Amino acid sequence: MTTTTPPVPAVTATHEVLNQPPPLVDHDVAADPTLLAAVAREGAGWAAEDLHRLGRLAGGEQAQRWADEANRYEPRLLTHDRYGHRVDEVDFHPSWHRLLDVAVAEGLAGAPWADPRPGAHVARAAGLYVWSQAEAGHSCPVSMTYAVVPALRNAPELAAAYEPLLTSRVYDPGLRTPLGKRGLLAGMGMTEKQGGSDVRANTTTATAAGDGSYRLRGHKWFTSAPMCDVFLVLAQAPGGLSCFLVPRVLPDGTRNTFRIQRLKDKLGNRSNASSEPEFDDTVAWLVGDEGHGVRTIIEMVAMTRLDCVTGSASGMRAALVQAVHHARHRSAFGARLADKPLMRNVLADLAVESQAATVLAVRLAGAVDRAARGDAAEQAFRRLAIAVGKYWVCKRQPAVVGEALECLGGNGYVEESGLPRLYRDAPLNSIWEGSGNVQALDVLRALHREPDSLAAYFAEVDAAAGADRHLDAAAAGLRAMLAGREDPEGQARRVVERMALVLQGSLLVRHGPTAVADAFCRSRLAGDGGLAFGTLPRGIDTAALVEQAVPV
Repeated sequence: MTTTTPPVPAVTATHEVLNQPPPLVDHDVAADPTLLAAVAREGAGWAAEDLHRLGRLAGGEQAQRWADEANRYEPRLLTHDRYGHRVDEVDFHPSWHRLLDVAVAEGLAGAPWADPRPGAHVARAAGLYVWSQAEAGHSCPVSMTYAVVPALRNAPELAAAYEPLLTSRVYDPGLRTPLGKRGLLAGMGMTEKQGGSDVRANTTTATAAGDGSYRLRGHKWFTSAPMCDVFLVLAQAPGGLSCFLVPRVLPDGTRNTFRIQRLKDKLGNRSNASSEPEFDDTVAWLVGDEGHGVRTIIEMVAMTRLDCVTGSASGMRAALVQAVHHARHRSAFGARLADKPLMRNVLADLAVESQAATVLAVRLAGAVDRAARGDAAEQAFRRLAIAVGKYWVCKRQPAVVGEALECLGGNGYVEESGLPRLYRDAPLNSIWEGSGNVQALDVLRALHREPDSLAAYFAEVDAAAGADRHLDAAAAGLRAMLAGREDPEGQARRVVERMALVLQGSLLVRHGPTAVADAFCRSRLAGDGGLAFGTLPRGIDTAALVEQAVPV
């Protein structure tokens, strides 16, 4: 019997990968011309080498893996141990701890308050901008730790004890006696379910214990990073709403009562735990005077609002870089996407928005740095400009990230691209530490109570007077708006938006490339542009704008 070998079927290459961009990995996130120029201008040029080192880490495969794991394996609440003892702990994936370890070691938490170098707060903001592009969720406890220091100084004895550990560059996780640790993280408990931003509606009570401490009883509605070591908390004392320091572990090593009822199931910010704690005979120490709780804690809020601006600018930059990278390597209809006039207009428009956010964020950090060193004019500018920037920059992030995602098409809609996480995180900074309406009302309050802040704002704007006719006209129009007295609250968003755009225009005209400033002033101030991105007017070199913003 004769046997024959069956023919071998031809191998068909059904999965040959063509026309896909390479992974965006092993790049320097700090290779950002707008950021580096702004950092040098605001007095922290000495930090450039450290920023590039951190940028290479942020753009590497290892950090990308940490970010993915910290969000994929979300924190778990452990209310009790195996024997039934209440523990109220949150378990995080090891990658969360690695991200935090880098952030604290790089001085992105409280370190600038102990750094005598001019520009220390600018360097720290720039580092946060760079490192948050790797993963944004862990920046929450980092930001609160940075922000707690000026507020805690309202209680000099507490500050003397805790500040050296809050400004430490050592990440020391785990619930232990705070003063026995090598470094501390701080959180904040303000809002309650019945009041939200209206913290004067809080019902948590504080009763003096007779030994210098107080006992708290009540609940908080949205307290993030519950595994922090200490918290600033608002509660109603006999003298009115007051601010208190609440440690998770008491000086004798016993657990303070901090019952975590549940973790929030959030849209984004999934790597970070946000909780609903309840206090029941919880030990606390007064920070500032009774009845001055809002005045005391507002210093912490102001610093976290600065980080909201910085974080949103960081998220915009991360999305822009992803979109440009994709367009430079993807071809359609016979040419690279980046060479198509319509796509170039979109990318250029996104680049202009990103750069405007970056220059404002770093300028605000410069104001914080100089105000901390006693500059009264910068303090006045900071008071108004942070609220203005928080309102506008944070609102622009979702639109920028959504447009960048669209640049990638279906490739941007899958989790592996990282853009879905960016998109889910994008609305957060506009909500955190006061939503848009709260910021707008805060601007109105500053205009009414602190007229020096408006003078400082216009001093900054007028530094560019005569350099661009569109900016001059917009500044004059803004003055007219501010002079109007009709329906101030109803028109507050309109006013604050214009204040932000005029301020960004002034910064770009003075410090940005001419092409960027021209594109911004024509499209954002003179109205020569549409409501969607990709509507820059004729005559703008869109290719040059993209190349300048994201060098090859």
